[in-house]
Amino acid sequence: QVQLVESGGGLVQAGGSLRLSCAASGRTFSSYAMGWFRQAPGKEREFVATITWSGSHTTYAESVKGRFTISRANARNLVYLQMNSLKPEDTAVYYCAAGVVSSTILREYPYWGQGTQITVSS
Repeated sequence: QVQLVESGGGLVQAGGSLRLSCAASGRTFSSYAMGWFRQAPGKEREFVATITWSGSHTTYAESVKGRFTISRANARNLVYLQMNSLKPEDTAVYYCAAGVVSSTILREYPYWGQGTQITVSS
């Protein structure tokens, strides 16, 4: 199976930037599509961004489009989420996930990280 570990979370002021990293175990990382999801207190987990196994295509939620960038470094078994122009409504626990296809749907991802807290102050 695949093990995923997020890092880079923390507290940032509105308008600031933060980069999240997700490290994957094993030697087959490049076979998986990767996604980022987030969950605010009392709300459902929602899609943020996804990238294909080759990195050739990316998809973003409308709420983060133009502000967030997903990328991957397959040789290093890493996926990134660069977050710019952060807003208080971006506050949530952020999760990385791995799946067979690049999808916006939660159930398409069998492997998940533990999550990392992002707090954006006003």
